[in-house]
Amino acid sequence: MVFKKKRDEDEFDFDFFFDDFEEEFRRMNERISRIFNEISRHMGDVQGPFVYGFTMKIGPDGKPRIEEFGNVPKMGFSELEGYREPLVDVSDDEKNVYVTAELPGVEKDQINLQVDETTVTIRTDVPERRYYKVIELPERVKPETAKASYHNGILDVTLEKEQPKKKGGTRVKID
Repeated sequence: MVFKKKRDEDEFDFDFFFDDFEEEFRRMNERISRIFNEISRHMGDVQGPFVYGFTMKIGPDGKPRIEEFGNVPKMGFSELEGYREPLVDVSDDEKNVYVTAELPGVEKDQINLQVDETTVTIRTDVPERRYYKVIELPERVKPETAKASYHNGILDVTLEKEQPKKKGGTRVKID
């Protein structure tokens, strides 16, 4: 089939081609609007910027560990409404476990830090900067040995590891 050009037709007229694109973009825009409306309905009334991220490291056992942080709740579940999850790093050596958390925008006296043998809980209730996170520790620690410092938005916590009990138990004399 041979196409013949009409005399009054512009040889660079691509309107017929772009009409389809325009319609497709309009439909895409409607779909995106519906998706955002659905997300905002599930999220509730979240104020301020949305923060979400994750860190991935290899743990001492050689297995990968993925930790999430931010103020975007998981669909259908929110640990504490309106709190951000700070970026946290946990490391250890032979004697200690170290926890480092980024808490920008708060003062030292506004941080509530709780420690037990297996977890560290960080919470701030400053209206503009509300943080909350429960951190599982890689090993049991002695809570009474906890030392913490806070400088330039970085909280550093050092915890002494609980010494493992001697294996083998108690020797029993056999009669």
